[in-house]
Amino acid sequence: MLDVLTHAAESFIGVFNQGGAVFVGFVTGILPTLIVLLTAVYALIELIGEHRIQGIARFASKNVILRYSLLPFLAVFFLTNPMAYTFGTFLRERHKPAFYDAAVSLVHPTTGLFPHCNPGELFVWMGVATGITTLAMNGDTSFSVAKLALFYLIVGLIVAVIKGIVTEWLTLFLAKREGVVFEDDEEEIEVTKAA
Repeated sequence: MLDVLTHAAESFIGVFNQGGAVFVGFVTGILPTLIVLLTAVYALIELIGEHRIQGIARFASKNVILRYSLLPFLAVFFLTNPMAYTFGTFLRERHKPAFYDAAVSLVHPTTGLFPHCNPGELFVWMGVATGITTLAMNGDTSFSVAKLALFYLIVGLIVAVIKGIVTEWLTLFLAKREGVVFEDDEEEIEVTKAA
């Protein structure tokens, strides 16, 4: 009986020892990278200028493909999750739900190349990348983690565009069916009548 209790106690504390080892691995591995990457992104925003980044966002919102690929990517890259959704302020009301859907779709795919975008969900990417790392350690060099991260981002961009377009269509369909008129549409109608 004493052996069973001793083994149970050792197993119990072993869980916490293993958790501590993982934490130390994060502190010496990914955390410094995240801190330097966040510093670089904020420095880039300051160098480029916040007003220029907002100008790019306004330009991207005029084209349906850019609206649901470039704009969400820039939002996730520069503002990270969850602030990225505030980029929707540059869009017309009718496009905001679709932008949100596209931006949410890009939060995970960007993490492979840019871990600062969504550090809270980094464990998902690390779990995916572990298989490739294990294959590389066993001598299979046909695929790399960097290539996986790039494919992950490309597929994420494609999915974001598809989801954005479908959500935009559904928003317009439901708004028309329910008789909803968006505020910016009313302003546009009033400007047209005044002219």
